[in-house]
Amino acid sequence: MTERSVEVSVVLPAYNEERTIEPIVRETRRALASFLPSDSFEVIVAEDGCEDDTPAIADDLAETFADVRHFHSDERLGRGGALNAAFQTADGDVLVYFDTDLATDIDHLERLVESVRSGEYDVATGSRWMPGSVADRPAKRGVPSLAFNVAVRVLLGSRLRDHQCGFKAFDRSAFEELRPLVENEHWFWDTEMLVRAQRRGFRVEEFAVDWKPREDSKVDLASDIVGMGTQLLRCWWEFSVASRVNRRRSALAGLVIAFAAALVLFYFESR
Repeated sequence: MTERSVEVSVVLPAYNEERTIEPIVRETRRALASFLPSDSFEVIVAEDGCEDDTPAIADDLAETFADVRHFHSDERLGRGGALNAAFQTADGDVLVYFDTDLATDIDHLERLVESVRSGEYDVATGSRWMPGSVADRPAKRGVPSLAFNVAVRVLLGSRLRDHQCGFKAFDRSAFEELRPLVENEHWFWDTEMLVRAQRRGFRVEEFAVDWKPREDSKVDLASDIVGMGTQLLRCWWEFSVASRVNRRRSALAGLVIAFAAALVLFYFESR
């Protein structure tokens, strides 16, 4: 029996996706097989403490297809935490993930994979804000997204336009270097990965994608705005301020940030 030589590992982070996970896995396999040898990729369902039938469906898919695996967690790890854990079990040298709502057109998958697989880039990411992108989003999501990305560019010195698009690929060595540095294990994981990648001198490609949001998004706009803002300030403090102040001042600033975040959360919840 010939041992499989996996080059590309695609992780699908899944939380309560019983209605969609099977067609998504099948579509992912189809897309990968259109430009990669059949024995050179694997698809990993990173099932993150689900409360529905997603685990059973993922088990069935892993039994049906030799190139599908199921990573299970009994407890919620968060989006970033689930990706970290699943990537560490992956066999490929190119580590890819995209959101299971397929908001980003899967026709872009070949470019995402080949940007890193070719050795030209260490990290690749889709962008909904670059010229040429097509992103059909309501203003209630578009305005906060644009403001957040501008803030990341200004406060953290990023050169990218879109940090939260759930469509990314990493060279394994780059991922292994970045993973211990990234503190956040939920939504801000994407941004922190990209910012730290740039600061470490990795080659990052950002390219325009077609994107359409899912109606039943799991994003909680109010609380996630507060959470993302807090994490943004944490990184800004680390990169720009922490080395210049003592521990007492850092603790005081942390309390101020936490209090401001609580006020913003109260404002959104009271509306």
